[in-house]
Amino acid sequence: MAPKHDYYDTLGVPRKATADEIRKSYRKLARKHHPDLNPGDKSAEERFKNVQEAYDILSDPKKRQMYDQYGFYSESGFPGAGPGGPAGQSPHPGMDFGGFDFSDFAAEARQGAHKTETGGGFRDIFSQFFGGKGGAAQQAEPEKGSDLEYVMDIDFWQAIQGTQTRLNITRYEVCETCHGSGSTGAGEVTCPQCKGTGNVTQMAGAMRFNLTCPRCGGSGRLRNACPTCGGDGRVTRTETVDVRIPPGARNGSRLRVAGKGNAGTMGAPPGDLYITTKVEEHPFYHREGDDIEIKVPIAVWEAALGSKIEVPTIDGRTQLKIPQGTHTGQRFRLREKGVLNSRTNQRGDQIVEVAIQAPEPRDERTREILKELRALHPEDPRQDIWSKVEH
Repeated sequence: MAPKHDYYDTLGVPRKATADEIRKSYRKLARKHHPDLNPGDKSAEERFKNVQEAYDILSDPKKRQMYDQYGFYSESGFPGAGPGGPAGQSPHPGMDFGGFDFSDFAAEARQGAHKTETGGGFRDIFSQFFGGKGGAAQQAEPEKGSDLEYVMDIDFWQAIQGTQTRLNITRYEVCETCHGSGSTGAGEVTCPQCKGTGNVTQMAGAMRFNLTCPRCGGSGRLRNACPTCGGDGRVTRTETVDVRIPPGARNGSRLRVAGKGNAGTMGAPPGDLYITTKVEEHPFYHREGDDIEIKVPIAVWEAALGSKIEVPTIDGRTQLKIPQGTHTGQRFRLREKGVLNSRTNQRGDQIVEVAIQAPEPRDERTREILKELRALHPEDPRQDIWSKVEH
């Protein structure tokens, strides 16, 4: 049964992609589709979930191997077989296969009964996913902790200058009672995976099936399990993490805090914490990469005669030379007056766009001067456009 999404297509990587290629693609897509960066966009939220699901499978060598071989992954093993007798009963106790047809596998089992354990027969499949002989349930193995994603809102100046703040995160931490082992050597608790039922429900595409819980072997209880963490080796806690945002952070920048993700199960190493910055817009300064863009009004005489004007920058005020005959919309560059890039240690530029502001003729003297100017320069400023637009 094929999954609803091809995990390789979801991450945009080839089937032979390395672990590093998969990780880089995941980080790029997770940042692009993160719900906090796409408020109200349900499609982005769905894509983000698909990316998370794909990365969870393809980043784990065992899960990826099963997915590559059978086109799906199930934590509890192979998703079942079809009707196994005259009454249509499942050939494996505790499993609901929903009418899935395994006749091809049954034929293979009859024809290939002489194959060795690595020969790929029907029995080998059950042996691989249920472990041991006779379909005995596998015991849970230590698993590396998952990464955490947080979005941090910062204002324009915090992004430009950098900032240091504290972030409250809720994550799995190593249980102090059992030190992550999941066991204290005494006692018995309800199995946290099946909640005491002895069974777990799994999905493979549109198919639902029930399996004996691999954690407790169907008993619903765990012996010698730590009473504090229920045998998981982890407990949920809220922790305050000091976060330093370097100068020049952009909207969507991603910061990694190693080892501050969820703790691994049964003593496995923790994941990482990734913080994505969401930068507020500034009412005057507009940022493009490491450059800063502003619009500044200038007087008619400043544009015509030329002048030196004072303009604001993120460092304070500076002088800008306006040459004679400047037109509205003209752009001037102030070198290295932009944002500091922490990676290259270089600054961007500031781009100043000027807009000529005509005086209001509020008195008769101003009107006379403007009329004299019109008499001195009777040429039509729109004369050239007609040759461009007329056929």
